[in-house]
Amino acid sequence: MTTHTVDTTQEMAAFLRTRRERLDPRDLGLPSRRQARRTPGLRREEVAELAGVSVDYIVRLEQGRGLRPSADVVEALARALRLAPVERAYLFDLAQQRPRNADQPATTAAPPLARMVADLSPLPAMLMNHRYDILAWNREMTRLLLDFDTLPPARRNAMWLCLMHPEIREFYVDRERVVREGIAHLRAAWAAHPEDRALSDRIAEFITRDEEFARLWAERDIKVNGRGRKMMRHPDVGVFAVHFEVLVPLQDPDQRLVIFRAADEESRSVLDRLCARP
Repeated sequence: MTTHTVDTTQEMAAFLRTRRERLDPRDLGLPSRRQARRTPGLRREEVAELAGVSVDYIVRLEQGRGLRPSADVVEALARALRLAPVERAYLFDLAQQRPRNADQPATTAAPPLARMVADLSPLPAMLMNHRYDILAWNREMTRLLLDFDTLPPARRNAMWLCLMHPEIREFYVDRERVVREGIAHLRAAWAAHPEDRALSDRIAEFITRDEEFARLWAERDIKVNGRGRKMMRHPDVGVFAVHFEVLVPLQDPDQRLVIFRAADEESRSVLDRLCARP
């Protein structure tokens, strides 16, 4: 990774290697070979055979020699490596074979969306961009997490809070899973926005300052979570569970509306009590 932009050639090389090494030949029904395998996963010649390309082509891709595979080759590689849908999209982004949104990254909330965030009360809600910058929030979200107005704008970032803020670091019961999924989403956003210098600089900061982030970033997991469940540990009301939903407006595709709901009746009572506090 470079500090300012995505080196798509080197990232594609590393991504293809890691995905090849994660595959078990037995799961793909490949014949056993007499020669013992020195490294885990598939051999390059096996990937080449499955994808219908030459072994030399795979070698050059994995060595980052500046190749730009066509959309057909990317699709063949995705099938050969059994990529999940978000991993497949990531590979297409790295190959620069998907049309890109020419709009600049959102740095302020679209007014209709900001009003919607307020109108969603009493459900905690906030608006973020692809960098995890928090652009708008309602009163209930401040009761749930913290008062974002007390933070400098540069620190109103969900990933920074989870990694660096002393209170939010302890907020999630299953913290490693939350961080891992956040990093997997951030990596997908990084590939989709290779010229976003602010995003690359922030990722570089995280890698430098946080060992956990650096370790998980190096695993190259790709995941985009649109909904799920989180266990939270609030210092005033204890442990409770929420469901979250992430919605992307058609008119403003770089803004993400995040809505929390209580996951069960006990959590609903806790959340109502928390949000009702003055």
